[in-house]
Amino acid sequence: MSNQANLYKQQAAEFAVTFIHSGMVIGLGHGSTAIFAVRKIAESIHSGQLNNILGIPCSREVEADARALGIPLTTLDEHPVIDVTIDGADEVDPRLDVIKGGGGALLHEKIVAQASKREIIIVDDGKLSPALGTRFAIPIEVVPFGWRTQERFLQSLGGSVTLRLRLDGAPFHTDEGNLILDSSFGPLLDPYPLVAQLQARVGIVEHGLFLGLPTDVIVAGAEGIRHLQRE
Repeated sequence: MSNQANLYKQQAAEFAVTFIHSGMVIGLGHGSTAIFAVRKIAESIHSGQLNNILGIPCSREVEADARALGIPLTTLDEHPVIDVTIDGADEVDPRLDVIKGGGGALLHEKIVAQASKREIIIVDDGKLSPALGTRFAIPIEVVPFGWRTQERFLQSLGGSVTLRLRLDGAPFHTDEGNLILDSSFGPLLDPYPLVAQLQARVGIVEHGLFLGLPTDVIVAGAEGIRHLQRE
């Protein structure tokens, strides 16, 4: 990833943090973009700009990062309503629907998103797309038992399916111990029929199509920062 893309990610993240105020419960997103927001939140807490903040991390990795940075943490059980969540995305369409899950935390990220009053997505402008699935496969989280039956099912829907692996070649497991099948269906002008089929399938735990959940998208690029809001 280019230094320029990382700079844009950081700019989008720091702009998004301006929507956080003292006393809030905030969702801490997972991934290479969201970590910029986590660092900025920690910096604002230590400088005294933000007080009485409680964070809910979307993954064990983010939990470890937030603890190391000194962000006070809580859980969804203790605080089932989140004021603001800041998270990244792999692809964003003109309706502000997104694909997430490139980092493998889509299940927890979606649970946190649906508990949030405001879901702010931060991206560099390279993540914008005319239709979901144009540039990025859809991560689909499945239980390990009988996972090849889910592979066959996804292929029957027209998907090109790849089991996600770790760098050492072993299967990647999510924080819940599940597998991820990265499935490419091509551009989805209307993703809802596919979503209905995925949700009806036993053994598919969750998918990376986040439809109707983002309230805001912060896009950073060569032309500056744009704040897009769902109508």
